[in-house]
Amino acid sequence: MTMAASAPEPTPSLELTAPATGGLNTDPVSPATMSTQRLRNEDYPDYSSTDVSPEESPSEGLNNFSSSGSYQRFGESSSTTWFQTLIHLLKGNIGTGLLGLPLAVKNAGILMGPLSLLVIGIVAVHCMGILVKCAHHFCRRLNKPFVDYGETVMYGLESSPSSWLRNHAHWGRHIVDFFLIVTQLGFCCVYFVFLADNFKQVIEAANGTTNNCNNNETVILTPTMDSRLYMLTLLPFLVLLVLIRNLRVLSIFSLLANISMVVSLVMIYQFIVQRIPNPSRLPLVASWKTYPLFFGTAIFAFEGIGMVLPLENKMKDPRKFPVILYVGMAMITALYISLGCLGYLQFGADIQGSITLNLPNCWLYQSVKLLYSVGIFFTYALQFYVPAEIIIPFFVARVPEHWRLVVDLFVRTLLVCLTWSLAVTNLRITVRPIKEGPSAEFRCPLTRSTSPPHRQDDLNLLTNSRHGSLRNLAKA
Repeated sequence: MTMAASAPEPTPSLELTAPATGGLNTDPVSPATMSTQRLRNEDYPDYSSTDVSPEESPSEGLNNFSSSGSYQRFGESSSTTWFQTLIHLLKGNIGTGLLGLPLAVKNAGILMGPLSLLVIGIVAVHCMGILVKCAHHFCRRLNKPFVDYGETVMYGLESSPSSWLRNHAHWGRHIVDFFLIVTQLGFCCVYFVFLADNFKQVIEAANGTTNNCNNNETVILTPTMDSRLYMLTLLPFLVLLVLIRNLRVLSIFSLLANISMVVSLVMIYQFIVQRIPNPSRLPLVASWKTYPLFFGTAIFAFEGIGMVLPLENKMKDPRKFPVILYVGMAMITALYISLGCLGYLQFGADIQGSITLNLPNCWLYQSVKLLYSVGIFFTYALQFYVPAEIIIPFFVARVPEHWRLVVDLFVRTLLVCLTWSLAVTNLRITVRPIKEGPSAEFRCPLTRSTSPPHRQDDLNLLTNSRHGSLRNLAKA
């Protein structure tokens, strides 16, 4: 009788009152029911991608838990290797924000800029590490194969000494999920605008693009169609891309995106390291009024934090993830600092919002825009993965099993159309006419005007023609 009475005692040790949520239902349940749910592995039959038993003793909070992601539908097996995870991590952090870092350094100063980037990088990596360790802790404590962002926050609040936080812990999950959805879909909207504008600029500048990369001439653009139509052209291709629901398959596209971006970045570095002007004229510390602009651009550049737990959850061996995280983020931080500093040193006060706008108007450097656009195109699917992981299970869990795949694909298509509509709604035209009439030409206002004399005379001729002074110019 003594042994029989002592047997059930370990069960109350799992006294965390968090609901064992597999979907979006966060209604509180009793502790006894919670303990029973946590010990039933049949709630997660196909999620674990390792042979590790939950009862095995972990080492330093980094071992022995399942690595499957929080969204694994229809019996898929999509665990990734350490190399695939590293590729995804690099690709998730190298996006459109990287091209704006030289301007960010200008807004902070040639000394304050790189130091601030280093501090932001260290803080970001530290917070990522804490997040992963907390997720590991709750996976072992609750015998769960995975936890996502919202669950990590919810379980953390339920462990708080504050009774108010414990009673409202489910709101922490909802708030985190909401901001993750807004942030990641916001990145997708930015990618729509970036892709449309870059393709538009390359096509419209094709007539004035030469093979001579020695002169950086003002770009004369031949108008084609509106940027919104370019977005509409990209829409079906992005819809097809996001229908890929497997991170293992997406790793192939991430690798292609990384290759195209590496080639484009090598070409950018090759240009900005040549004949760097004397940096003594650049301020070490910029005005405090422009520092918020630096901070906003730098935070936007570190855009991969939303991918940390999904990538870790999908690994075959999640014990390797901390090493991958630190190595990958060290590479990314070094890339940010070097490109920001070298770009500002090369172009100084003339640096534009995107460093590609400072490159010469020749086909070699126009290809940089195309290659980087290819990388951003494939990155769309990776950034889209996070909100899809949160939103789609909510709808799929409410339909019969034979309709789940249809609902899954429909919601994905609807979300892509949502990002497209938001991008179209907030688009701003970035070109202005310099000649009136049906044969009007357009000039990109962001391009640095360092035209040779004969080219500047042509521009003056176009300007004066609007005032009827062609006769006086001909006599001169």
